[in-house]
Formats: sequence, structure tokens, C-alpha cells
Amino acid sequence: MSEEQDLAQQKKEAAAKAKAAALARRQSKESVTEEREGNMNVAKQKAAAAAKAKAVALARRQSKESVTGEPEGSMDVAKQKAAAAAKAKAAALARKQSKESGIEESEGNMDVAKQKAAAAAKAKAAALARKQSKESGIEESEGNMDVAKQKAAAAAKAKAAALARKQSKESGIEESEGNMDVAKQKAAAAAKAKAAALAKKKELVGKEEDPEKAKAKAIAAAKAKAAAAAKTRARVEESTEVHTDEPSPNQSILDQIVQAIERNLGQGALTDYYINNLSKDVPTLVAKPDTYFQIAKILRYDEQLNFHYLSELHGTDFETHMEIYVHLYSFNTNNSAALKVKLDRDSPVVPSLVPLWSGANWPECEAYDLLGILFQGHPDLKRILLGEDWVGYPLRKDYQPYDVEV
Repeated sequence: MSEEQDLAQQKKEAAAKAKAAALARRQSKESVTEEREGNMNVAKQKAAAAAKAKAVALARRQSKESVTGEPEGSMDVAKQKAAAAAKAKAAALARKQSKESGIEESEGNMDVAKQKAAAAAKAKAAALARKQSKESGIEESEGNMDVAKQKAAAAAKAKAAALARKQSKESGIEESEGNMDVAKQKAAAAAKAKAAALAKKKELVGKEEDPEKAKAKAIAAAKAKAAAAAKTRARVEESTEVHTDEPSPNQSILDQIVQAIERNLGQGALTDYYINNLSKDVPTLVAKPDTYFQIAKILRYDEQLNFHYLSELHGTDFETHMEIYVHLYSFNTNNSAALKVKLDRDSPVVPSLVPLWSGANWPECEAYDLLGILFQGHPDLKRILLGEDWVGYPLRKDYQPYDVEV
């Protein structure tokens, strides 16, 4: 071969190599873009590009051999060397361009790509499943429709039961064990009545029922219902009587207080004494106006009683009379007691308890301010909420404002 032909062939090979390198760069860029989008694998693209380049080079080589008419043996070694060098150069250039374009993803980015691919696969599978479901045209049979109806009926029953429980709670039905038995009996009776009504309905559908026979059944059912109600009332009354007969745990405290008062003042000092079941079973004493202060003094200074703390004092207008109510407590015995006294409504006067308990100071002023009760012996009895020129006492039942327009 002449030098001119060698030069031409080298130029062609150089052009082929440059074209192959450009194609490799282009395919590398395309593979980078497609990898970021998650569509193709970079390695597969590179392999495909290499295969294409190899096929192009082989085609060119065969074409050249057919043109020049040279034997294969004279050019194989040089071409193989040139092809190897071209491949190495193309690979080095591709790596350089890959580094320059920043195609070095960390493990986190690879994980993100995997997650995106997995999410895309899941979405595709879900879409395919929906498509298959639509194409299969799932239409429920009559059996499935019955199941749906049963579910709807069950939901309706559950809703009705919840509504009944809510109404029961709102009405405040809190029954004791006896009342629970009554409720169970009522429920059983209702169930029996419902079953009987259903049976009657079925019988009427098949044949007409004898009116006399139906009337007799209704009378018998009414008698049975009345008997059950009577038994229920008797049971409730019995349980109530048993409950009221139970002694109070504070009965011994009341007895001790009454004994101390009668030992010092005699049996006529108290008008009444009892356990107040509506106020935590507090022992309650009712004193006379003339023995009120003396009884309070015994409660305060008796060594066994020692009610040295006055927790509350207030007055009340009952229209027929006024009443003072005093709450006492002993920190030594952890016992409570209450002292009451009834006063004449027209002239409510009673001794002050401030000499015994200083805590009675302001409560007695409040009772004087709002009810007009006079406490004899109080160190500074005055109005603490209203002015001294205020007319009337607002907590009296017959109170009328002095200035109606205001």
C-alpha cells in the first residue's frame, strides 16, 4: 500500500474514532438523563452503545477491505491495535465526561432512585389491577346483595341500640341491684310480648283467630303483667326498707355529743337531733335560741368533742322563720357536726359565736347584711356587701327593691 493510501486510511480511522467517541458521549449524556428520570439502566445503555459502535466499526472494516482489496492477514493486527486504542480512549473520555458532569451518585441517591422505581412499579401494578377489575365487570350476585342487606340491617340495629343507651344515660337511669333485676324483668317481659305479637301475626296470616280466644289471651297477659309489676314494687320497697334500717356510721358520734350536752344542760336543751343522710351523714343538732350559745360552747371546749374549727355559718329565710346553720369540725377526732337554730322571722336575734370562733366574724356580718339577723355580742356587726343606707335585705323572700325602676 502506498503512503497516500495509508494516510487516507488513517484519516478515515481517525474520523471513525471521533464519530464513535462523539456517539459514546451522546449516548452517555442520554443515559445520564434517562437514569435521572428512572427509565433505563446506565450500564445497559453503555453496553448497547458499545455493541452498536462495534457493529459500525466492523461494517466499516468490511467495507474498506472490499474497496482496497487487501487480504485480511496484513491489516488484522494494526486494526485490532487501533480498535483497542480507540476503545480505551473512548472509555477514558467517557469516564472523564462522567466525572465532569457529576454522575457520581451517593448511596442515598441510589436508594431514592430505587424507591422511585419501586413506587412507579407499585403504581403501575395498582393501575393494572384497577383496569383488570373494571374489565372483569365484578357484579355481585343475589347472595352478595343479601349479605349487604344483612349488614345494613345489623348497622341499623346497632345504631338503634346506641341511641337507646344514650337516652338511658341522659335520663339518669342508675339503678341498684334490685332495680337492675327490675330492668331485666321488664326486658324479658318486653321480649315475651314481642314474641307473642309475632306469633299472633303469623297465626293471623295463616287463618283468622277467634275474637273470644284473643280477648282471653289479652286478659291473661294483662294479669301476668300486673302480677309482675306488683312483685317488682314489693321487691323495691323491701330493698328500700332494708337500706333505711341500716345504722349510720356516725350514730355513735351523735350519741356522744347528745350525752355531753344533756350532762351539762339537761334533756330540754335540744329541740331535735338526727343524722343528716342528705349531707354525708353529718350529726345535726337543733338548739333553742336561749341554749344556742351554751351548746356551741360545749361543742367548742369539751375535751372529748373539741370542735375547735368553724368551717361555715350561713342564714336562710324559710318564710315562716329564719334559720342559722353552723358547720363544725374537729382535727383531733376527724369528726364533723352541725348546729342549727330557728329564729323568729319578725325579730331574728341570736347570740354571736365570735367569742368562741373568730371565723364567725364575717359570716355573721354577711347574714346581717343580706337577711337582717342581729347577732348580739358581735364586736363589729356591719354591712360588708351593701351600703349602710341600703333599704331592705335582698335574701329575704319578700324583698322589694326600694327604687323599683333601678
